[in-house]
This record gives sequence, C-alpha cells and structure tokens, in this order.
Amino acid sequence: MKQRTLSRSVTIKGSALHTGEAVTLTLKPAPVNHGVVFKRVDLSGSPEIQPRVDHITDLVRATTIQSGHVKIHTVEHVLSALSGCSIDNVVVEMNASEAPIMDGSARPFVNLIIEGEPVEQEKEREYFTLDAPVSVTRGNSSIIAIPHDGLKVSCTSADDRGIHTQHLSLSIDPDTYVSQIAPARTFTIYEDIEELLKLGKIRGGSLDCAVVIKGDKVMSKEPLRFKDEFVRHKILDIVGDISLLGMPLKAHIVATRPGHAINAELTKALFDRLQEHRKGGGARRKGALRPTPAIDVKSLDIRSILDILPHRYPFVMIDRVVEIKGTEELVAIKNVTFNEPYFNGHFPGNPVMPGVLQLEAMAQAAGILIVRWNNWVPKPAFFMSADKVKFRKPVRPGDQLEIHAKLTKVRSGKIAVAEVTCKVDGQVVSSADLMITILDEAEMD
Repeated sequence: MKQRTLSRSVTIKGSALHTGEAVTLTLKPAPVNHGVVFKRVDLSGSPEIQPRVDHITDLVRATTIQSGHVKIHTVEHVLSALSGCSIDNVVVEMNASEAPIMDGSARPFVNLIIEGEPVEQEKEREYFTLDAPVSVTRGNSSIIAIPHDGLKVSCTSADDRGIHTQHLSLSIDPDTYVSQIAPARTFTIYEDIEELLKLGKIRGGSLDCAVVIKGDKVMSKEPLRFKDEFVRHKILDIVGDISLLGMPLKAHIVATRPGHAINAELTKALFDRLQEHRKGGGARRKGALRPTPAIDVKSLDIRSILDILPHRYPFVMIDRVVEIKGTEELVAIKNVTFNEPYFNGHFPGNPVMPGVLQLEAMAQAAGILIVRWNNWVPKPAFFMSADKVKFRKPVRPGDQLEIHAKLTKVRSGKIAVAEVTCKVDGQVVSSADLMITILDEAEMD
C-alpha cells in the first residue's frame, strides 16, 4: 500500500476538553516519509513534536506528549482518525496546547480528513509486523498483541459493577474505521467527575462532548450511536494510542478493560520489540528497523550517528553532531588524531589529513542532514557528486574539524544539494557543494 497525505490544508475549530481553551487545528499535506508531526504555532519558533511513545508524559483520561517545553494534550482522537484513515504524512498545526474535543469522537477529524482529499504518494508504506506475542497487565486490565497479517482489535469494556460490559472484535481498515469506530464518543462514570475536576481535568467537559454513565442510566445529549458505543470508543483510543509506535502496526490486539495507561504500556513494549530489530553497532540486517532520534533533537552522539550512517571503522568521519538547526542546517565535528590509519602514508614525517577524506566528512554530515530533513527516515544516505571543491589549509593531527552543512535544495524529499564548509579554529580549511540521496534497500540491491 502506498503512503498517503492530504491534497490540501483543512481547518477545524473547537474547545479543548481538559484545559477548556478555544483551539484551531489545521491539517497540512506533508512529503513522503515525513510522518505525523504536531506543530505549536502559538509558541515562539512554531516548535514541532513527533507523536511517539517516548514523548508521553501524562495519561490521566487522555494521552499527553511533551518534548522540552512543547506539550500537546489529548492527541489520541486526532491520531486515531489519521491512523484509521491510513494517513501517513501530515503536519498538525495547533494554536493551543490541547486538541479540540469536538463531539468526543473521532468523526469530526475523519470528516476533516475527507475534506482534505487523501491522496496516494509515490512511496510504499512500511509496517512493523509483529513476530511474537507481547503482553502487559495492570490490575484487572490486560492487553496482548499477537502476530496477524493486518490490524485487528478485540476488546472487552467493563466497569467495576459489570453493568455495561461490552465486547467487539473488528479488523481495522479505513472503511470499517470510518463507519464503525470513528463515531463512538468518549464516556465517563458520573462519580468520577468531581475527582477529575479536582485534578484540573475536564474544564471544557459537557454532555456536548461526552456520554456520562450514572448507575444503570446513560446521560447523553443524543441517543447512543451504537448499542455498544463504549467498547467502540475503547477501540478508537487503542488505535490512537498504538499509533505512537511511530509506524503502522500489523498485529491482533486483544484488550480487556483497556485505558490510556495500559495502552501506552503496550505501545512501549511494542516499541522495545521494534528496537530489537536493530541492536549493536554492526552492519544492519536486511529488513531490520533502526532507532530514530526524537524529531526535535539538537545534537547526536556517536551511537546515534552509527544508527543513521551506513559507514563503519575506519570510515566514520563524524564523531559528533553538536548542533542541529531545524531541518536544514547542522554543525558536526571530526577529531583528527595521529592514530588515524591514513597518516602512515599521508605523509610520513609530515602528516596531513587527505582532502578526499575531508570531502567524505562533508558528505557524511550532509547525509545526516537529508535524513533529518526526512524526519530521521531509517534509510542510508549516499554521496552523489561534488562541485566547487576547495582546499585552503592543511588539517593535521590534533585539529578538530568543524563541519557546517546547510541544505540549499531538496527534490522529492530524496535528493538534496548542500553547501558544506570545514573549519579549524574558526578558519575555513575546505568547502564544497555536494549532492546526496537516500535509497531504499531495494534500490541498493
């Protein structure tokens, strides 16, 4: 199946459930391999955050993600709609800290997606296909994920008194999600409302955006949309919460009395299993998935660099990325020591770092940058060509090569041109304009 985005930007306005703030949310098209990214346009610099399980900070009646000072509350319904409708690449712009609750379901977001006219892109979607069971338990709640060719959810929802026990099992595809899951509204037990208010929650809550259960009665502004609306909403939340895995999942999820906390535990366990596909610093196994840095990371250590670059000793020419400026600029360093193997012959008695290896260091920095531009897409970058290459001063043992790379042109998210300059002690020693590309494994073969 091809990756999908939207044909055009679409906007929705509403109030947030927990903060009560008025919020405008806009979905914008994004290129292949971009993924889903939230953008806080109300904050200085319009910072972005990738919805991923390692960014979860709060799970009380909603899923909250945070990176640094950037926080987004109640992401699950938006993410559920995007995942359920098979939208891979989109920017979610918000002018407040919490997504609008609308009617308490994902249907308004589904309608927004349909209004944006989903469109296929040129790249195939990549899935995490579970190869062994994963399970988590929390009190009287449990979830297990087992291998399955597709996404299927079997869920049992129940309260402590067993009055509203419901069960449903569905294979999740866009048609089923839109008609059977998206309309189901959030719900709460009447006796929980006072405690939630004390916690500073549901300040924007009302019967306009939730169903309230009081004893054996159901309080709702309209009739229930399904006889088993509660379990359907539980499935809606599961679809949204497991999307924080960072890629589409193929598995059968069997859940008993799920909630955001245990959903997150399962997603974390799945994330750990995903990471096991890429361990150690050796060559990457064909088809293995590697760890990716956080979307807003500002520097990279050598372990992260080895996860991004295909190079290994003695050809790793980047020791550290000390600064990442957005998606288009970075500063990296290469520490030049007398132990470098090439100094044996270049030149005996007068060691000088070969210009071609300075060029390779520039290419590796530019390669990291194109991977960053693609939101750390787990694909290797390759050096294609060099232009305007200049070597101005010799680089010797003891020098620290400071590599400044800036993307000047990107085509189809795959091929890029970068201006790269190397400095030692603030003085330019070499520079070049480089062309680089990222390749799929099939293209490498």
